[in-house]
Amino acid sequence: MICNKTSNQVACSACNLRELCMPVGLQSDELERIDGLVSTRRRLRRRETLFHNGEKFSALFAIRSGTFKTRVASEDGRDQVTGFQMAGEILGLDGIVSDQYSCDAVALEDAQVCVIPFDRVETLSREVPALQRHVHQIMSREIVRDHGVMLLLGSMRAEERLAVFLLNLLQRLHARGFSRSEVLLRMSREEIGSYLGLKLETVSRTLSKFMEDGILDVQQRQLRVLDEQALHRMVNS
Repeated sequence: MICNKTSNQVACSACNLRELCMPVGLQSDELERIDGLVSTRRRLRRRETLFHNGEKFSALFAIRSGTFKTRVASEDGRDQVTGFQMAGEILGLDGIVSDQYSCDAVALEDAQVCVIPFDRVETLSREVPALQRHVHQIMSREIVRDHGVMLLLGSMRAEERLAVFLLNLLQRLHARGFSRSEVLLRMSREEIGSYLGLKLETVSRTLSKFMEDGILDVQQRQLRVLDEQALHRMVNS
């Protein structure tokens, strides 16, 4: 299904997510030039795919609203979730190295992204050093996140994996102005399990244990943290 597009020009300087996905401390003339980076916005409905694995790389996508998952097909043909992305984060960085996207990016809810043609990023990066540094910082952050996932899958028990996931999710949402203790999970338990390397039954059983221990209250996809320190102790034990 093709994503709906809007033709209106987007001004990064007027966006309330600017500090999350664009460089800070820019001079007014630099910010004016960066305003020209974004060509259009694209709206996606829940379950629509923004780009596919193997598709030619042409642009980065700054998430303006909504939540996405990235996925690849595993050797046995199943979908393997490789990450969850939210407003203020950038999708498509995986396409830079090989000139094609290496995963699918799927909207978990109705969403909107800003389309940033990469040829414009390259041109402007040579003229605005702060933008080049920012792109490098974003790429470095993705590398660090990938290393964190490897640590999760390689050395942590199920309870620790889920605790780390929830703490990270809440921290990222809090940075965007949401509650530090409550979250509406946009991803399914099966998708969480795929990301953490756990079976669906293990995710459900672990969440139930957290509820029995008074750490969480879970109603369908509405999750409330009752004892954040217990999650931290679980991770640091």
